[in-house]
Amino acid sequence: MQSGRDQRTAGTQASSSSEPLEGEPRSFHVALFCLVLVVLLMAGFLHVDIEMFTPDSTPVTNIMFLKTHKTASSTMLNILYRFSESHNLSVALPKDSMFHLGYPWLFVARYVEGTEQNGLQNHHFNVMCNHLRFNLPEVQKVMPNDTFYLSILRNPVSQLESSFIYYKKHSPAFQRVKSLDQFLTDPWKYYNVSVGLKNVYARNNMWFDFGFDNNAQAEAGYVRRCLSEVERQFQLVLIADYFDESMVLLRRRLRWQLDDVVSFKLNLRSQRTISRLTPESQERAKRWCELDWQLYLHFNRTFWAQLYAEVSPRQLREELAQLRARRRELTTLCLQDPEPKNTTQIKDQNMLPYQSGDAEILGYNLRQGLDNTTLHICQRMAMPELQYMAHLYSLQFPDKPPKDIPLPKK
Repeated sequence: MQSGRDQRTAGTQASSSSEPLEGEPRSFHVALFCLVLVVLLMAGFLHVDIEMFTPDSTPVTNIMFLKTHKTASSTMLNILYRFSESHNLSVALPKDSMFHLGYPWLFVARYVEGTEQNGLQNHHFNVMCNHLRFNLPEVQKVMPNDTFYLSILRNPVSQLESSFIYYKKHSPAFQRVKSLDQFLTDPWKYYNVSVGLKNVYARNNMWFDFGFDNNAQAEAGYVRRCLSEVERQFQLVLIADYFDESMVLLRRRLRWQLDDVVSFKLNLRSQRTISRLTPESQERAKRWCELDWQLYLHFNRTFWAQLYAEVSPRQLREELAQLRARRRELTTLCLQDPEPKNTTQIKDQNMLPYQSGDAEILGYNLRQGLDNTTLHICQRMAMPELQYMAHLYSLQFPDKPPKDIPLPKK
């Protein structure tokens, strides 16, 4: 049995024998540490996402976006159109002269150009993002099995206000009143269920877009079943009221680059056509659109839960700053004036946005003298929805007659 001194000596000898030889492994470890430190510092300075270097960074390219009404969905559509064009993806576009995929009727596959009357495809599609009323079995006939399903919602109070102005001349429920405040004092005086699909913009329009009955009673069990159905079918529901935060989560979930989610606001109304509802009207709007309100509350909660499961508060602040800085850079690069313009001020007729109801929809003038590469990028970012759809339609179906876009008169 060894003495304590012998044990200490043995321990010292063992410790000495395990030390690295001078100038070899120790210097290697120091050099490796310094290299890692430099990489981390460079990542911080250059705002590089470490996750982008992981093997599983292939971007998601099969996407179904349920384009709900008056929810910043035109801006989302532009993002998806640009991504599709830059990655040479095929978009499921409306057939012939149509501008939407059968809306407000439930979607069926034959509404897509490139499908036969029986719904069979003679064309492969990666992206579906035009207006439709959701009908999963028919969507699945068109889209691949690994499709990523997403949508976007907006606070029903502001969504209804926007719908009122935009569909004032289309929806019978809105035609007989001067203001949304007046309508909300007694909506059943103006809203007639028997009118049918023309009134879908006047009540629970987002609920309707998901394929549900917008006139159903907001009974707890029914609402719970519908919300569960949406959760099963959609991997991600974004919130228009937090658009930039939505883009942070979208970019991460789809493994896209920063420029893929940077955008200009499209289909934007002028301030003079935006109504300020009274507090009483706001509460009435929540009750009138109770199904939309329950839909919004639920997915607003799930959105923030998903976002903070993906990023820390610090990461979120950093990525929001990156997104907004890049938007400012592209605004300065692309636009003659960062403020959007009305139709009398837009010089290029091809950049005139579609006008609807009592809304004054604004657009952009591009900066003069841009080189061809920059002009291409800027044109796509500022291009109104209908013109971009017509552009993609001509690219995908050059043998078909082009879409006839109803441009506003200047």
